[in-house]
Amino acid sequence: MRIGSSIVLIALGAILAFAIAPGLIPYVNQTIIGYILMVVGGIGLIVSIIMASSARRTTVVRRRDGDVEEY
Repeated sequence: MRIGSSIVLIALGAILAFAIAPGLIPYVNQTIIGYILMVVGGIGLIVSIIMASSARRTTVVRRRDGDVEEY
């Protein structure tokens, strides 16, 4: 799950929880489903930000004598 899909889940959850009148979908508590989608989207957003910030970065140094080093 990436940042964009996490934001979409948060937005859909907010729409279900706050914008749609309760009882529109029979036998489904859409407020609870909206809260669940917002929590899952929030967790996905946090995880994707952590994964993006901890991505491995390498620096390649080429010396004049032909050696190559990676850090």
